[in-house]
Amino acid sequence: MKTQTLERMESNVRTYSRSFPVVFTKAQNARLTDEEGREYIDFLAGAGTLNYGHNNPHLKQAMIDYLSSDGVVHGLDMWTAAKRDYLETLEEVIFKPRGLDYKVHLPGPTGTNAVEAAIRLARVAKGRHNIVTFTNGFHGVTMGALATTGNRKFREATGGIPTQGASFLPYDGYMGEHADTLDYFEKLLKDNSGGLDIPAGVIVETVQGEGGINVAGIEWLKRLASICQTHDILLIVDDIQAGCGRTGKFFSFEHAGIKPDIVTNSKSLSGFGLPFAHVLMRPELDQWKPGQYNGTFRGFNLAMVTATAALKKYWSNDTFERDIQRKARIVEERFQKLAALLSEHGMPATERGRGLMRGIDVGSGDIADKITGKAFENGLVIETSGPEGEVVKCLCPLTITDEDLLEALDILEAAVTSVANG
Repeated sequence: MKTQTLERMESNVRTYSRSFPVVFTKAQNARLTDEEGREYIDFLAGAGTLNYGHNNPHLKQAMIDYLSSDGVVHGLDMWTAAKRDYLETLEEVIFKPRGLDYKVHLPGPTGTNAVEAAIRLARVAKGRHNIVTFTNGFHGVTMGALATTGNRKFREATGGIPTQGASFLPYDGYMGEHADTLDYFEKLLKDNSGGLDIPAGVIVETVQGEGGINVAGIEWLKRLASICQTHDILLIVDDIQAGCGRTGKFFSFEHAGIKPDIVTNSKSLSGFGLPFAHVLMRPELDQWKPGQYNGTFRGFNLAMVTATAALKKYWSNDTFERDIQRKARIVEERFQKLAALLSEHGMPATERGRGLMRGIDVGSGDIADKITGKAFENGLVIETSGPEGEVVKCLCPLTITDEDLLEALDILEAAVTSVANG
């Protein structure tokens, strides 16, 4: 396998090629193939970017048809038929059935672009600077988003420039199983000497992906929404990884029955791995002046074409949603058994997650690396997350076949068993 040019020319900043040091050549749904013809089942799926699998045929055909017709691919934020079709589909298929009324801001095409736009919008709308964020949160690595990201690994890579504009509070469960961390937030808001500048907004992931598959409880999310409403603070849900069906519903906040003021989406928004992001906001919050927040690659038409195809194919009824939840129960049950197996061998482990965003906390990055390394040797691509990389993380395509899902879980079980037995 020829990797010399790749190793010589690509920056040291690369990560995934270190964990999976092969050259991939093609992919279909949940399977990757390397240049030696070996197949791997993909439990990474572009870090949640490929919820509909690799080279989804329905989305690919829509893209091919559009390109064949000489459709506009890049048009800045000019109006195009592709944009109109996307917005109309988003409204009819997603917003109206959920009772949502949002304006759509198309920033640059990445998740961190969307987060930057969302927190800046909150500041513009409320005339305040502070953004409350949570321990273990990950919202991006550009300077504004980085200020709301907890992991020191990212925060220390600024060349000494301090991040500003955010206050960290404990996420649900951070202080232990029986502590409601929102008691602390509410007390600070009511205490003029508490040291917390009244925030313009609160940004939260309902399930923290990079942070270790930490799940916010339903009642915790409802209370957070209520606190924000009471104190005139905008609730921003970062649904970049947990959205587009990953937790079993299109928006991860649907489980709690709340309606955020602002929502960020990216990753699987295009459905095909094409860069695409948007910020959803209550109409009265749309206080931008023309061109005040822009970007050369805002409104990527080709990504809108595949996004539209994904919405029409998978979200016009609840069939896909129910199938995600069915597969999630399979993964949950198997992960619970694997956690029990590790615990029985003196390696305390727990399972957690929501929908097909699940993980096994094995308590040690070294143990997690051994498990994922052994799994890769046997044909499974799976990553870790958490502050110390201690969580083995499942982000398989939502479209994965039952056959591939069960085979992948068998591979993972063999890896866990091998590590547990030393």
